Amino acid sequence: MTVPATIAHTVQQAQEWLKELRDNADLDDEAAALSTLRAVLHQLRDRLTPEEAVGLGAQLPTILRGIYYEGWRPTRTPERIRSKQKFLDAVTMKLLPRPIAAERAVMDVFSLVAHHCDPGEISQVIGQLPSDIKELWPERARTYRQRISS
Repeated sequence: MTVPATIAHTVQQAQEWLKELRDNADLDDEAAALSTLRAVLHQLRDRLTPEEAVGLGAQLPTILRGIYYEGWRPTRTPERIRSKQKFLDAVTMKLLPRPIAAERAVMDVFSLVAHHCDPGEISQVIGQLPSDIKELWPERARTYRQRISS
């Protein structure tokens, strides 16, 4: 069976994202990277308005987009998590049983997403977050709006 080029391309994109996360986050393998990416993206998605969650989802490679939407209930969002610690606690629960530090996981995934996605879209995502959760994003992503308006 021949795999269509579009499917092969999205598989390659997903593998690149997972390898990059594995290497940057010092994770054991791509399975750990996938678990980490899923946990953080699900928590972020559930903190956004449905419209913004869809905007972010559109930026992801097709296979990762499917994982991002897995189990999503837009009528239950956005969650009212307003503190960094509650956000990290929720990520920790999603990471179980893997013993991965939630804050580092969030920062590594946010860095990966900021690296690969449109800066304007990421700026909109960051704009919906409380200030202490915003601080988990790379500085370059947090300051995008200020830099383009200068």
